[in-house]
Amino acid sequence: MDFLSLAKNRMSVRDYQRTPLSTELIEQLLEAGRMAPSAVNFQPWHYVVIRSEAVLGRLYACYPREWFKTAPCVIAICGDHNEGWHRTRDGKDHTDIDVAITVDHLTLMATEMGLGSCWVCNFDAEKCSEVLGLPAHIEPIVLLPVGFPANHNNHGSAEKKRKPLHSITHWERFD
Repeated sequence: MDFLSLAKNRMSVRDYQRTPLSTELIEQLLEAGRMAPSAVNFQPWHYVVIRSEAVLGRLYACYPREWFKTAPCVIAICGDHNEGWHRTRDGKDHTDIDVAITVDHLTLMATEMGLGSCWVCNFDAEKCSEVLGLPAHIEPIVLLPVGFPANHNNHGSAEKKRKPLHSITHWERFD
């Protein structure tokens, strides 16, 4: 599908079929994330793919929502602030921005592949690091549940609530 249609069809899915995702399917998804641009091409992200019931069960304690438990796969997208680009003038760290770009690529690719996904940022990052055995310099930034949507008929059909373009666009000056 064309890009604008893809962007309009992407939605946050909060109910998944329990169908396991193959390694090949996940690798195809991750390849789209790998292609994301990053500041100075530093690519400070790491993907941790969680599919086993044991680890998923422990991960649910980091974000205890019933719908989250329906996902057969969760990808923890992590950032390495030591590898991220920092603006020279003021030291602004672009790791979170770069991670956001790769997550966007992942969610759009998931939509293209007929998969559902949902950004999860309101989770216990400390507990998540513990569950995944992450080293201290790797921060879990987004948990991305991925799977086939439980209800195919509603996937991408909901009307998006967005501000009108004219209210968020400024031409040459911020008026």
